[in-house]
Amino acid sequence: MVTRTACQLLQRRFATAAAGSARAPAPGGRSQRSAVFSREQARQRALYPRIEKIEVSMRGPGLDGTLLVMNKGMSTPLSCARHLTEHHVSSSALALVDGEPWSLHQPLTQSCSLTLLTFKDRDPTLVNQAYWRSCAALLGQVLETAFKDDFAVELLGTPEVPVTSGAFCCDVVLDPQLDSWTPSEESLRSLTRGAQQLIHTDLAWEPLEVAPSVALEVFAHSRYKQEEVEQKAAQSPKGTVMLHRCGDHVLLSVGPLVARTGLCSQYEVTALHSLEPGPRGLRRRAQGLSLPLQLQAHHTVWRKLRQRAEKLVEVPTLEEVAPPSAPDSSPPASGQPVTTSV
Repeated sequence: MVTRTACQLLQRRFATAAAGSARAPAPGGRSQRSAVFSREQARQRALYPRIEKIEVSMRGPGLDGTLLVMNKGMSTPLSCARHLTEHHVSSSALALVDGEPWSLHQPLTQSCSLTLLTFKDRDPTLVNQAYWRSCAALLGQVLETAFKDDFAVELLGTPEVPVTSGAFCCDVVLDPQLDSWTPSEESLRSLTRGAQQLIHTDLAWEPLEVAPSVALEVFAHSRYKQEEVEQKAAQSPKGTVMLHRCGDHVLLSVGPLVARTGLCSQYEVTALHSLEPGPRGLRRRAQGLSLPLQLQAHHTVWRKLRQRAEKLVEVPTLEEVAPPSAPDSSPPASGQPVTTSV
């Protein structure tokens, strides 16, 4: 009975966008997390009461030698792209700031070099990894809102797996009432429709680097997330953690995400594997497959990719995963033309 009810709930949940928005937020839930995010975002913006100028040296094809004068603590890589062409705005997914991977929505706080990255770059490694990470974040957001309030859902995180693994994934513990539930193909299609609604809405992934105390308040509802915050803060050279917000969904991230959900194109939830029971309940690994807007696959190729994405992704240990290196960028030429921000 519980299994049949869960399938029916998934089908109804994503029947219309209104069905999702009509769900009342639980106390300490998404609305509370988003409110804390907004408060800290406003506090950080208030740190720059006066407009101060910074110089941004653009790098990349056709851009070397271009200098933009932007606003410290207010302008973002996306702001810089808007001073270039519509193509740069629509195709850019990530940025390099002084060689460091950087979200398009993250403010620039000092003069720097800036490279806008796309999926069609000669070396798309960093963009591909950020895209995989973003697709996993989207999957977690869908899972959190997929079930009725009667069924608890706790997101355990999005394992950092390489694109070559064949699928992105998100670990989750569902309500004990659903331990015997095996998702049907229709259930997976319902989850896919939920993701596609978020993609069509074209929501931004807003980044926010915060102190651990702020992140602990954001995730006051989850002891597991609080432990994750403490772990990530201890591993960070600055002692901070990175949050992202998509709509009213706030998540922890191990790295930057792409600019917006609308950069996703083909997207499908392919599996929900049961792993092993843990202290919080039965762990499951949701998996999916996606291609960005700038890259498309024929349906026969997609079918083969999907078959591979159905297989359980074995998450490697930290020692087995080497972080990708940033692509080389030559320094800008002298005699730079100057564009002033508005």
